[in-house]
Amino acid sequence: MDSLSGISMFVQVAETRSFTEAGRLLGVSSSAVGKSIARTEDRLGVRLFHRSTRSITLTAEGALFLERCRRILGELEAAEAELSDAAGSPRGRLRISTPQLSGLIMPALDGFMAQYQEIELDVDLSDRMVDIIEEGFDAVIRTGEQHDSRLVSRRLGSCGQVLVASAGYLKRQGVPAHPSELVRHACLLHKFPATGKLERWPFQLAASEAEPELPQTFVSNTIEVLGFLALQDKGLAFLPTFLVRDALASGALQIVLDDFIDQTVTFWILWPASRYASPKLRVFIDYVSGNLQI
Repeated sequence: MDSLSGISMFVQVAETRSFTEAGRLLGVSSSAVGKSIARTEDRLGVRLFHRSTRSITLTAEGALFLERCRRILGELEAAEAELSDAAGSPRGRLRISTPQLSGLIMPALDGFMAQYQEIELDVDLSDRMVDIIEEGFDAVIRTGEQHDSRLVSRRLGSCGQVLVASAGYLKRQGVPAHPSELVRHACLLHKFPATGKLERWPFQLAASEAEPELPQTFVSNTIEVLGFLALQDKGLAFLPTFLVRDALASGALQIVLDDFIDQTVTFWILWPASRYASPKLRVFIDYVSGNLQI
């Protein structure tokens, strides 16, 4: 059991990058954590962390050991779940990451919390591309194609993307009839957090036509801000239909240049293939799959 204790401390340090924080979460002193890591390194004959006064990072050997240790702890969690009949009553802490789309995500999370009151949610609501394995997430919700062989995925649904503007803006500035006319319009653009690149507006143009150079009137790394500004008559924005569904129905926003755009966005939930799918994770996957209103 001493080895299991050392493994647990090692995983906690690897995920928090801090002896102090790992000790706080485990209820022991940072000194005890440091001594445990040192004993583990002595026993293995390798260095697991690079240490400096400012940071703690995994060595190559530490990264390899971390993946194995997570599998061990996952199997232990599976055994404990079976013995405690947790399959009938999902409980415990669930760490997830979702896009910064509170209007889409929060209704599903709210319903999940009401139904599974013994599950504690630790949510990273951001658009950054987290490393699910390295950062210790149980599951993440993301868009786009998924190619990580370390992960299992389930498709949550798809929706179209449209170029929209408010009735007030279009009355003031006119309705563009062709993408080339956008050079004279205010454009509200989305910047991908991971790369810093602007999201392309995917116009379907003739081979002889060049893509318009869009004015960067406003740039944001979260699309909910762009939807808000579009409603305030500030310009055109390229947004998923779930974000503007109500505004389109009420007439507050209108679709423009629809004949030139045909694109969808797909949402996925992903979780580590090497990790035991605990009861709490299984019910979360099933709930989100059935209740995320995309």
